[in-house]
Amino acid sequence: MSDYTPLKWTKDLFPDDHKYLTFLKKVFRHEFRKNWFRRITTSVLESNEIIGDVFWENTGGIYKTEDGCLRSHSAVWILRAYLNAEMSEEIQPVYYYFMDNYFSNGEMWYNELEKIGWEIIWENDPILDAILIYITYSILNKIGLENDFTIRINSIWIEKEKVKYREELISFYENKKHLLSEKSLALLESDPMLLLLSTEENEEILAKEAPAMTKLLKKDSKAHYASFKEYLDLLKIPYIEDHTLVWKFDFNTHNVWDFRVKGTHEQIALWARHNKLSTKLWTLKEIPATWFFTNTNVIVKMLKDKNIKIKNKDSIDLYFVQLWDEAKKAILPLSLQARDAWINTVVSLGTPSMREQMLKANRSWSKYVVMVWIMEARNWIFQVRDTIAGTQEEVNRDDLINYIIDKVWIKSLDFYCPAKDLINE
Repeated sequence: MSDYTPLKWTKDLFPDDHKYLTFLKKVFRHEFRKNWFRRITTSVLESNEIIGDVFWENTGGIYKTEDGCLRSHSAVWILRAYLNAEMSEEIQPVYYYFMDNYFSNGEMWYNELEKIGWEIIWENDPILDAILIYITYSILNKIGLENDFTIRINSIWIEKEKVKYREELISFYENKKHLLSEKSLALLESDPMLLLLSTEENEEILAKEAPAMTKLLKKDSKAHYASFKEYLDLLKIPYIEDHTLVWKFDFNTHNVWDFRVKGTHEQIALWARHNKLSTKLWTLKEIPATWFFTNTNVIVKMLKDKNIKIKNKDSIDLYFVQLWDEAKKAILPLSLQARDAWINTVVSLGTPSMREQMLKANRSWSKYVVMVWIMEARNWIFQVRDTIAGTQEEVNRDDLINYIIDKVWIKSLDFYCPAKDLINE
């Protein structure tokens, strides 16, 4: 094994990985555009003064360098960009989506993850939370994972209402301290709500027996949460109420939810409202917002585990192999003409051995292989092998493109051209 391996918290993505990742991006992007979300990409580095000193004084979760903070919490970065660009002057609410790499750290680890998600800013209506869940629920169902996940929901009130709940938790754990780890004992002092997130077996059991926050909701929070559930019921989305689902940031408010791989703690997607976040920057009043992101690594793994294949849109119809410069000069302009005719075409160049070129053609699963030696190049009569039928024919150079089009069927040609999206006025 090479010593030149990536850091533990980073990951190399190879073509097969990108095949699945590109598929996910296309599926999500299609839903985003249908629902009027527009893409936003924030800076990779952010000021330590704005991000590091303001948000992660005690909460952790950020990768901080001397030059700035690496992009880690999409809601924070997007809201900073929104405020900085004075986007509140636009029609509200605004709908953003993002597809970017994010970085985070914990006590003993770092992590790099390509996230897909979205953000809605300037509205507190719980129907928006329900819509985000519905879109994600629909996407997972459409891609073949309909029976492989569960949805959990909870309400965490607003900050001033959490005081009573924290007192209830402290009282609940008072005679159970001997069952808690050192870390959990420290959390009991700093923020007992975070004890509910423990994955230690004994502490998980205790968390399930702990009082539920939803039973202590005040009037407005209770109404907000009830509306949220009504919308989920209206959209026929199955969910589980789980009072152990909380968030560690004090700027998160009201509804929280996540999608988990069924029967595990592994999160497919997670999100929450963060109405108080704007005041952590420079606004005097709260700007309501709701946000979520998906863990693309988990979704890709689920697809692979179920042996769900992705259609290969890069399948090769025509593969040119050649020997000697005269043959190269004969096929190079012809291969360009084939591509202009919408035929997926590959030319084997830089490999001197015909045997190796044929091996490459076979491994690429190309439908037709055109073989050109010096005599073929001079006579303009090429050898064309049908790799599926196992037959071979001689075809005149001038007839080759039409011959291939007739064979692969014109409707199978790749007519996609992004340059056609340009509008010249």
